[in-house]
Parts: sequence; C-alpha cells; structure tokens
Amino acid sequence: MTPVPDPSADRSPDVHEGSDGWLFLTGGTNRVIDQYRRPGLSRRLLWRWRRLLAHRVRACARLGATYIHVVAPEKLTVYGDHATGLAFDPASAPVRRLARWLTASPGARAFVDLDEAFRAARNGPPLYLRTDSHWTVRGSEIAYRAILSRMGVTPRDDLEARRTGGTVPFSGDLGRKCAPIRFEQAPVTTFATGARRILANDLLTELEAQGRGIEAHLGAHAVFRNDDPKADPRRLVIFGDSFCQHTSYSPVATLTALMADRFREVHFLWSTSIDWHYLDAVRPDFVLGEIAERFTIDLPPRGFPIERLAELARARKFTDATPLPPDAPASAPEAVGAAPR
Repeated sequence: MTPVPDPSADRSPDVHEGSDGWLFLTGGTNRVIDQYRRPGLSRRLLWRWRRLLAHRVRACARLGATYIHVVAPEKLTVYGDHATGLAFDPASAPVRRLARWLTASPGARAFVDLDEAFRAARNGPPLYLRTDSHWTVRGSEIAYRAILSRMGVTPRDDLEARRTGGTVPFSGDLGRKCAPIRFEQAPVTTFATGARRILANDLLTELEAQGRGIEAHLGAHAVFRNDDPKADPRRLVIFGDSFCQHTSYSPVATLTALMADRFREVHFLWSTSIDWHYLDAVRPDFVLGEIAERFTIDLPPRGFPIERLAELARARKFTDATPLPPDAPASAPEAVGAAPR
C-alpha cells in the first residue's frame, strides 16, 4: 500500500497552515497556541501586567512624559478564521484578556487597542504577510495611526506620495520553517523622509559592519533625527521588539521608521523593559512600550539597562557562549533563520 503523504511534514510543528497558504505561529518557546486555551495567561500574571502598566504611566508622568502601551496582535488573533483545522478560542487571546483586565486602571488610559483597530480593517488589504508573523505595510500604518491618535498627534497625509513602489520576493519567519521554503511577493516599505539615523550602539554597528545587521535584535539601540519642517518637534522613545525595528527597508516591521518620519527625534531601544535611567537622561515627551502578543506570557523586568542588555547580546552574537540572564526582556528571533519565540 502506498502511504498517504502527511501535508504537515513539509513544515515545522510550530507552524500551522490554514486556508490559501496562510501560515500561523502556534509553537515556539512561548507556546503560542496554549495561550489561546485554558488556562492561558493566569490571573496572577494579568494582575501583574495591570500593576506594571500603572507604574509605567505614573513614572513617565513624573518625568514629564506620556506613556503609551501597545500589544502587537498575533496573526491568529486577527485572522483566526483563516487558521482552518486549528482548535483554539480567539476570545482567549492574551491581548483581549489584557484589555479587559486593564479596565478602570491607569494603564487603560495608556493602552492602544490594536486588536480592535486591526479587526475593523481586516476585510481590506492584508494586515499580515502570509509567510510571516509580522505586519504588512498596511498593518504597520494602521498601528501608526492608532498610536498617534492616542498621543493626540496628527499623522502626515503625504506618506503614500513619498513611497517607493514595488514588491520583492520574500520568505518570512514562518515560510523559512517550511521545506521547501515558502515565498511570496511583499511590498517594500521605503519612502522619502527627512529622518536620518544619528546614533547606533556598538552591537548594531559591529553587526552591520560584518553584513549581519539583520541579526541585530535584543539590545540594539538607534536614534533618529528629522529636521523636516513638517516633523512634530517633540521627542519619542520606543521600547519595542521586531514590530518596530531599527531600519526602514523591510517588507515588515516599519513602525520605528514611520514614527521617525513624524517626530523630530525618535530613540529606539530593542527591549521590552523600560530603562528608567535612559529616560531620565533623555527626557522625552512620549514613551511607547510595544510588545508582541506572544511575549505577554512573560512579564518584562523593571528597569533593565539597555547598555547591559547590549553587552550580553554582543557576547552571545560574537562568541555564541554567553546566555542571556533569566530576567532579560523577551525579544524576537536571535537569527534570521531562527524560529519565532
């Protein structure tokens, strides 16, 4: 008897293929699918998130800054109907449970509900790439507008006119976990802007000098300056992960580039922890904390210094011998071919 081929044999067990070639992250070190099933995020963890965000709001206010918090929804949360054959409860999505637990807390004022914004736009152009766990250009722009709205800042209306058109062959973090690798055509995100990078830490510059800039994740630090007269004169500091990034040319993760195009000065620190000493020195007008939904399973530590995080990341990247401490903030894949965490 000829064996029947297993359609799941051509991909990682961490990846589920739904309808029309849509790939979804279900496993990894964060056990993504388990977060949509009972017990999911514990009540104790949700209470700790509530207290942490209240602390961030108050601490930023003491520095004269407004704190904004966003959770980048998983593709499963927004496009769960495309994940055919997968048993899970979208109502148990961590971002939805967190939004409910923040009710009537100081953190609720800071929380931008991207899940709601994305669901309102999900019937239009795709918000996520099919082979990747990250947003398309459209998804990034919806997040950008929702965040600016909470800040009370008007987005620029000439972004599309300044964009460089076209698409590129692309295989995302999920497509690379298949055999053969899955590719798609993805729109480029480059656009004419007055924003220029004026500072990058050693971790980022050393990896770029070796042609490994794409590997600069946890601990990367960059500062952008925009002297365009249309730029908002205020200063923004972003603590985030792969949905923000430190580059403008990519089919995914353009949030930092969009913000650098809008504000006079943007600081990006690849960390889900807040470095309070850094904020005390910089004195920004706005602080944006961004975290992927799958990372909410771990509470970030309070006040992990970016310099220390970069040192640990450099040691790991260049010697492959120094593990990160257990209290280090969660981050994106360690290398271009790594499975999403």
